[in-house]
Amino acid sequence: MNLSRAAAAEADRNDPLAPFRDRFSAPKDPRRLYLDGNSLGCQPAAAPVAVAKALDAWRDDQILAWRDWIKLPRRLGDAMAGPVLEAQSGEIVFADSTSIDLYKLAAAALGARTGRPRIVTSDDNFPTDLYVLQSLARQFSLELVQVPADPTEGLDLRVLAEAVDARTALVCLSHVAYRSGALLDMKAFTRVAHAVDALVLWDLSHSAGAVAVPLESSGADLAAGCSYKYLNGGPGAPAYVYVRRELQDRLQQPLWGWFGRRDQFRMANDFEPAEGIDRFLSGAPSILSSVAIEPGIQLLAEAGIGALQEKGRQLTELIVRLADEWLAPFGVSLASPRDSRKRGSHVTLRHSDAKAIVKSLIADAVIPDFRPPDLIRLGPAPLYTRHVDVWDAMDRFRSICAR
Repeated sequence: MNLSRAAAAEADRNDPLAPFRDRFSAPKDPRRLYLDGNSLGCQPAAAPVAVAKALDAWRDDQILAWRDWIKLPRRLGDAMAGPVLEAQSGEIVFADSTSIDLYKLAAAALGARTGRPRIVTSDDNFPTDLYVLQSLARQFSLELVQVPADPTEGLDLRVLAEAVDARTALVCLSHVAYRSGALLDMKAFTRVAHAVDALVLWDLSHSAGAVAVPLESSGADLAAGCSYKYLNGGPGAPAYVYVRRELQDRLQQPLWGWFGRRDQFRMANDFEPAEGIDRFLSGAPSILSSVAIEPGIQLLAEAGIGALQEKGRQLTELIVRLADEWLAPFGVSLASPRDSRKRGSHVTLRHSDAKAIVKSLIADAVIPDFRPPDLIRLGPAPLYTRHVDVWDAMDRFRSICAR
């Protein structure tokens, strides 16, 4: 592989996704190289327009604007189904935060598997996932098992298989590990959990919008994820839930609210869950935050998840090769799977002075992020990150190490 900047520029000229970059708002600093799309995606140029339109509706239509807004959680979910996530219309709805959605789905799964005292997860799962599961385990006097995952390669399928049995009610895993970027085989891991009749809950926060997510073909039961990373929905934008259609009317989520009630405007005093995915709603949706999500979903759907995943592999492979060539002599090592087929769209590097390096990178207009104690995450986003952005960022990284 040619590691010259000219080769990176040539890859950009041949990139079918290159025009999408112009559909994002550019930062004021022209030197800024943004490699943190796996934490907060950039702003689609259409997002402020969508929010302004909602503000106009609030001003002009007032309460009547709810005639359209009330459909927004389902409309966003249906827009995700197919182009972004392998799912059907009516299986995804936007609501609440990722932590709340994980709680609702995990509690619903445990309620459907009474008499099974065990929850299984991995010790490299995202912290909020672990906290939610710890809370449920304490609340219902259950056993929470955190199986060990390799810090670089992620959870081994055989390790999970040894941990699940007829006592297991729920297996909760991240599709892409937030630290290393390790990508799990959703079909294989779901099959292992289903072999003991456990339900499976996937966190898609670091995979949706960057890699293929085979919810339907894997037989996945439940999933949740945030919308402010690769979906580019904006800081704190509402999360979403996925529930396989045949499970929807068999599960009962714990946070009952009027948006999750059948015929909600009857204002009845007793709760009766709505049919289908709507029963996983609780309170009124956050409209101004929700409308900002739609432009990002539309861009992903237009680009196609196959093209996005392929470019993500190209960008992360370039990071790995440049790190091997330029940074390894300074003590930087790879903390992500080397095989791009086993990675999401971010690469993690390790160095004993990682925190200081990240501070120096930010001072030099390169934006990665730091994960304690010694990790540097580089998250190119295929919709707007160029190959030359990666090359220039790694060049500045090399200069910092040399200094």
